[in-house]
Amino acid sequence: MKCAAAAYPLDPLTRFADFEAKISAWVAEAADGGAQIAIFPEYGAMELAHLAGPSVASDLEGSLRAVSDIWPEADALFARLAGQYGLTLLAPSAPIFDPNHGARPVNRAHLYGPDGPIGHQDKQIMTRFEREIWHVQTGGPLQVFNLGDLRVGVLICYDAEFPLLARALIEAGVDLLLVPSCTDSGAGYWRVRVGAMARALEGQVAVLQSPTIGRAAWSPAVDDNHGAAAIYGPAEAGFCDTGVFAQGQMNEAGWVIADINLNRLRDLRENGTVLTRRDWGESVMRIAPLSHLKDLP
Repeated sequence: MKCAAAAYPLDPLTRFADFEAKISAWVAEAADGGAQIAIFPEYGAMELAHLAGPSVASDLEGSLRAVSDIWPEADALFARLAGQYGLTLLAPSAPIFDPNHGARPVNRAHLYGPDGPIGHQDKQIMTRFEREIWHVQTGGPLQVFNLGDLRVGVLICYDAEFPLLARALIEAGVDLLLVPSCTDSGAGYWRVRVGAMARALEGQVAVLQSPTIGRAAWSPAVDDNHGAAAIYGPAEAGFCDTGVFAQGQMNEAGWVIADINLNRLRDLRENGTVLTRRDWGESVMRIAPLSHLKDLP
């Protein structure tokens, strides 16, 4: 399966037609590269706030609500493009005010297939900025998306740094983890990258990381963005020696595309040099209780 991850810059767009043209060109490029599944980054939808005007885009609360309000139009666009190009798309995540989840927004990424919308994944654990300043809240639980014989899970940015979230998806049979990200420093990018690579190693799965990149000084939410798109896998001789199938340059816009042999990936779980997916339970059982340490200084 050919997979594509975007390193995506945010632009101060003024009309929805501009957003439509930009996204359409990006999806067409991924499709031209042979991608069967393509993902956009966390909070990539924040550029939609500028459609409501610079004053709204520069106001944190106003920008969150503006993106949520216009999302139905973006939703229809991504559904149409997935059908037009016959691929699976993870749209850039957006703050969504969903009355089913209270008065504050969730951070939600929508997934689309050739036959229409598939579902959505809400971020599970908020960063300090989201929790303390944006007041973004946790939405619905983790989901497993069945795409034919492929099972896919989504871990939005910070979620990829928590192995037990990934483990729940892996035990549900996931082959592919999608990690859209948005980080305002090199350190933040590397935290997510290291987490994504660790999840690939532990679960013997493929992981796609898609970051926002570049400056967006017009937005207090996503003003500075650092990262590189990449596709990771378990480090295995003859399959993916370094654990990196493909990676882009730091802060360079564009798609990174890799062809992943899913049958070979699944075979590694039974016949690989190491069997980290199978042996996870043994590691849990061997954690010694800490009671014997209580008398240490």
